[in-house]
Amino acid sequence: MKFLITAGPTREPIDPVRYLTNRSSGRMGYALAGAARHEGHEVVLISGPTRLDVPAGVDFVQVETAQQMYEAVRDLLRGVDVAILCAAVADYRPVVCGSQKMKKGADRIVLELEKTPDILGSMRSVFGFTGKLVGFAAETNDVIPYAQDKLQRKQCDFIVANDVSRSDIGFDARENEVTLVFPHHLVPLEKDTKEQIALRIIEHATIVPS
Repeated sequence: MKFLITAGPTREPIDPVRYLTNRSSGRMGYALAGAARHEGHEVVLISGPTRLDVPAGVDFVQVETAQQMYEAVRDLLRGVDVAILCAAVADYRPVVCGSQKMKKGADRIVLELEKTPDILGSMRSVFGFTGKLVGFAAETNDVIPYAQDKLQRKQCDFIVANDVSRSDIGFDARENEVTLVFPHHLVPLEKDTKEQIALRIIEHATIVPS
């Protein structure tokens, strides 16, 4: 099977030296790419900026912004059987990116933001993707209800729900504990290394519905 996996954060520039981003290390997405390749699948990994080594045998595409990730996913979907969108894509970006470094001046400034393109939400309706679609829901509260809502709105086959309010799992951590949210049931995956969690997710992503 052919997998397309997104990973890492995006960076949305404010000026040539500053940007908006988040705490995603990219480890979960890279672990998924490595796990899929380990299981013998063809893998395209589209990643925002990280400090991680690319898993061996994986086709790698480096991006920086949400717009660049949107375009890379759109352009590389041909022939993909399973898409796992694990990247922590910025929801908003500055309306204006200054061409010069912004100097310190006023005590307060106002930064106007606009929505970035919705990659997961575009997969079915805009890109016409018909393969297995897996999304991630990184939440700090009401994790399962938010994931269930996202599952329906984005037309995913399942959502990986991740409580990022905990310091021992999620962002920056080497371990994770998630719940796979399907339309009619939940599959909790107990705390383990991200590599082991990734193998379980890949296993579920390759199950053919009966």
